[in-house]
Amino acid sequence: MQEALLALFAGFVVGVIFTAVKLPIPAPPVLSGVLGIVGVYLGGLSYQWLVERFFS
Repeated sequence: MQEALLALFAGFVVGVIFTAVKLPIPAPPVLSGVLGIVGVYLGGLSYQWLVERFFS
């Protein structure tokens, strides 16, 4: 939980800095960004599952 709060805080700080400097927010569009993160997470879980299932 602490990691999630630190990530949220870091994202908040980056958002404030980029807005203050009048730069575009360094994030993809909301839905595609969330789906990309979910895809990376599921890919990592799938890899771990495959290695444990077939190579252990």
